[in-house]
Amino acid sequence: MSEALLRDIAEYCRGAGIAESTFGRLAVNDGKLVGRLRLGGRVTTDTVERVRAYIAREPHPGVNGVPVAIPAPLWAPSMGAAHNFRFYDNRQKYLLFVTTCSEKQVIAQRVGLELANIHPRPPALRVFDAGMGDGTVLARTMRAMHTRFPTMPFYIVGKELSVEDVRLVLEKMPDRLFEHPAMVLVITNMLYSEAPWLKPNSVTSATSLVWHELSLTGNTAHEFEAQISDLRPFLAEHWGARISPGTGNPVYEKPVVLVIYRDDHKFLLDQVRPRRGFTNAEYDLVIASQPYRARAPIEFKAKRVVAPLARSLAPGGRLIAIHSHGHDPGLEVIQKVWPGENPFTTDRHALLRATKAELGNAGRELNFGAYADARSLFRYDMHTLPSEISETIGTSTLFAAWNAAVYVAQVEDERLSEAISSGAYLEATREVLRVHGGLWFWDESYVISRKRGLG
Repeated sequence: MSEALLRDIAEYCRGAGIAESTFGRLAVNDGKLVGRLRLGGRVTTDTVERVRAYIAREPHPGVNGVPVAIPAPLWAPSMGAAHNFRFYDNRQKYLLFVTTCSEKQVIAQRVGLELANIHPRPPALRVFDAGMGDGTVLARTMRAMHTRFPTMPFYIVGKELSVEDVRLVLEKMPDRLFEHPAMVLVITNMLYSEAPWLKPNSVTSATSLVWHELSLTGNTAHEFEAQISDLRPFLAEHWGARISPGTGNPVYEKPVVLVIYRDDHKFLLDQVRPRRGFTNAEYDLVIASQPYRARAPIEFKAKRVVAPLARSLAPGGRLIAIHSHGHDPGLEVIQKVWPGENPFTTDRHALLRATKAELGNAGRELNFGAYADARSLFRYDMHTLPSEISETIGTSTLFAAWNAAVYVAQVEDERLSEAISSGAYLEATREVLRVHGGLWFWDESYVISRKRGLG
């Protein structure tokens, strides 16, 4: 019953151009319905009837000339209304990947190695996270920073468009602010060309900028958590997103800057705290973990993402960037279902060349480190017990492995629904897991550093 229901839901979502989570909320007031079904969860007869009644009651927009107003998900269609929302921004699939794979932990370890190579200058160690996600990488990096620089003030700026991810990040911060009190934490939703400087490019955006400071009172993580939790109405009101009609990418409705610090360290941090309209970049460390989609044109990656981040480096500062590499069992799963598929067409060498060309004369102040594979490439795994990879691999393990493979390969929902309807995807996943005794992936990294003594 669940398989048939999933096929019907996938077909409806494909035709209506809405996210599966949106469908769940509209049909049965449960945005996680489809995610649970894909993981083998049970469904009651009443729920099935409500779902089918909704599908019968609400035709696809435009069918039989009947326009239907369906609320768009936060991440709406990527290339116009005719396409499904972007798979890489699906919350359920993202969170399942994060919790079943070790990528975030391994990336944090790789980023931590760069701390030995940076050279902070007063008044603070300055770090920019170019896409915080759920905050796992940043929180782990902050622990490593405290271990290496326990008394040095920190200025940490994180970029994140997703309000759900901002909430997840903030949940991890009370403990960080307790352990390292001399810290200013800034979160913004601006573009890559704006966020490092906390300054919108256009006059229109600048006039709508929302700048909010939270000076935390007390001296315990519990007190900090209560005050940070009180930010939820602020986030709900201001942290909105829309789809750019020109690029199809999600962009902010209005730029927001959230500044958080401890009130008992306000005096010490006076020269560290950013001021509206008067903020320098000059970061000692820039973290760019999966900052672009693998399928994006190389010119877009270089011009819109990597080059602006490179410009934000201080003398001696380092940009560590990481993206998926392929050539692993995860890609084997994909190619068994879609022969010849390979979204990982831009390697670090080509991207660094494109970035250097984009920067022009400004690139002379920078070093571009592609490094050998032994240093650049690193592996992460899907968490499984040895007993889970056997002749009878459990359904939940298969679903988690399939989710991880298609998430990393960034397969669009339209093609994904077609593969799921055939049922062949589970056998393909099972075969790869048996051959390799599990599932793992390769990421590749590269470093851009600014020469010391140059501004």
